[in-house]
Amino acid sequence: MRQTHDVRTFLQYVIPSVLSFALSGVYTIVDGFFIGNSIGDLGLSAVNIAYPIVAVIQALGTGIGMGGAIYYSIYRAEKKGSKAREFTAGTLWSLIISSVLLTISVFLLNGTLLRALGADGELLALGEEYIAVIALGAALQVIGTGTVPFIRNLGGSFYAMVSMIAGFVTNIILDYLFVWILDQGVAGAAWATVIGQGVTMLIALIYLLRKRQFTLAIPFSRYGKVSASILKIGIAPFGLAMSPNISLIIINRFSISYGGEPAIATYACIAYVICIIYLILQGVGDGSQPLLSQHYGEKDLDRLKSTRKLAYGSALFLSLIGCIIMYLTKESLGTLFGASDLVNMEITKIMPVFLVSVPFVAVLRVTTASFYATEKSALSYVLTFIEPLFMFVLMLILPPLFGGQIMIWWSTVFARILSALLALILKDRVDKKDGTLSEW
Repeated sequence: MRQTHDVRTFLQYVIPSVLSFALSGVYTIVDGFFIGNSIGDLGLSAVNIAYPIVAVIQALGTGIGMGGAIYYSIYRAEKKGSKAREFTAGTLWSLIISSVLLTISVFLLNGTLLRALGADGELLALGEEYIAVIALGAALQVIGTGTVPFIRNLGGSFYAMVSMIAGFVTNIILDYLFVWILDQGVAGAAWATVIGQGVTMLIALIYLLRKRQFTLAIPFSRYGKVSASILKIGIAPFGLAMSPNISLIIINRFSISYGGEPAIATYACIAYVICIIYLILQGVGDGSQPLLSQHYGEKDLDRLKSTRKLAYGSALFLSLIGCIIMYLTKESLGTLFGASDLVNMEITKIMPVFLVSVPFVAVLRVTTASFYATEKSALSYVLTFIEPLFMFVLMLILPPLFGGQIMIWWSTVFARILSALLALILKDRVDKKDGTLSEW
């Protein structure tokens, strides 16, 4: 009976989390759809070049929120309510402070950041237009993404999903209005994204107020220690949210040299969709995090092991379904975003290469989430940042030796396979050390 109850509880947490993360990925697809069909390859490339800046803003909120929520869940499981509330207050202050700093820095350094990402000429002009608006709405994005992990850890996974859906619907409506009807281009798409995130933030804050969990009361002397603890855990989920975008930066920089703008536009279309699968897999890991942290806090290692096993199985199943869907729709993907015939043909040819790595990403995401959910911060750091490091090294070596742009694509696959293998090695070592977690 307990096993059936555990499966039901797991699904109650994970299904809304998966849907929420999928919707967060569809945000970028919506922008790409409207911009691509309004401006074409140039618009797609501009948003693709600029998107890592957007990702940093959103990932920062995710990292801070997840870091605080994990400690909140652990201390609540240990019956230490006052400490748990300290982490609620510390997290909210951290989100507010980081929002102010991001707004100022991103707005002032807009052009410098875009040039560092490889933008120039028309790409730079469009990118600056897009990021200027995103910077002004940074607070809405940071606080919106940062409060969602708390809602999940309070047992409100379904409510978190509702807040994401509301923001998503708002984004679609405003993209249609601003980009197509009012012809506001990339700036209109940026305003749609910012306002959509604002709706998510508002609904999330209402939930915290209704549950009487919204508090900013924390002694100044305690804030430093609490924020340091949040940062210690939050680096990994921040990095995990950023990982596809770090990869995007690396791929774009190398593709400029080997394949030029058509290669960037090709990966833009592929990244829009494949990143949804990656976010779904992260949704499995982060959806199971409240349960993993709770069992860890309760020192119930049998249930922790059972939850982790369910997470691996769910992630691998969803990765397989995602691969099938993407393979069957690969010929129409470029058309969806208004890409040129040349780019669409390249997408059709290259998509199967990227699909090889998806099951390995599933293993990597769940393993990393299980590490940071149980305070194994150092190992989660390793798994979070090793993939882009592998990718960078492989791109320095393989394209010059074996075939230019095609080896840029294969370098991403090999990097993800190597990262997943490392994740399994580290997991097995931890399990042997613990002695009680030897099975998935």
